[in-house]
Amino acid sequence: MRLEGKTILVTGGGHGIGRAYCRRIAREGGRVGVLDIDGRAARDVAAEIAGVGGQSLALDADVTALAALEDAAAQLVARFGAINGLVNNAGMLTIRPISRVGFESIPDDEWDELFRVNVKGVWHGCRVVAPHLRRAGGGSIVNIGSGTFFNGSPTRVHYVASKGAVVGMTRVLSRELGADGIRVNTLVPGSTLSEDDPSPDVIEMRRAQIGNRSLKRVEMPEDLVGALVFLLSDDSAFMTGQAVVIEGGGILH
Repeated sequence: MRLEGKTILVTGGGHGIGRAYCRRIAREGGRVGVLDIDGRAARDVAAEIAGVGGQSLALDADVTALAALEDAAAQLVARFGAINGLVNNAGMLTIRPISRVGFESIPDDEWDELFRVNVKGVWHGCRVVAPHLRRAGGGSIVNIGSGTFFNGSPTRVHYVASKGAVVGMTRVLSRELGADGIRVNTLVPGSTLSEDDPSPDVIEMRRAQIGNRSLKRVEMPEDLVGALVFLLSDDSAFMTGQAVVIEGGGILH
């Protein structure tokens, strides 16, 4: 088991892809801090992991609230003794929906809120967890990007711009934290059928991406978890500052 003995904090771990990340980390022997603004969902995922013999802790916090995130990290350390990795997954798109309109029609307050969650929330996660990783002798941070940054998807410029900021942040932090033995990479999903109860319109939207891909099928959360484990584990011990695209070969870079 590639994550045995490691404690990993996953933000946005209560739903969709985040839930799949938590499940796979636990299967690989990792101890999981399941953090979500939806506390009930976090508890459900933690209970599911415990039900199959894994170790986890549900944490109810908003990544935009620095003090709440610090408290959550302290709870995780108190429970398991250390933090060895972070998955910055929380963001606005499906659980906290965004407008899909031309750039001139995006509400000003929505732009600010999206950057507060998708960019500041990632910064908060790194800021809170980095001291714990230093005390543990190093570790891995995986920020979650989006294929929309590479293909310039229209009708959501604020979302695409926020995910571009995540890639930039990853590169800077890989330089700043490398001397501490902390690796920072971005995992980049494509359009993924990650909704808890997708409508026919959402399913069709996800299916519409098939034609752009080398691998002709819909992307599912389970398609991402192997790459996540690789980035969190010692298998990627000399890899940092990179963006790893997992979306079936529609983006070739």
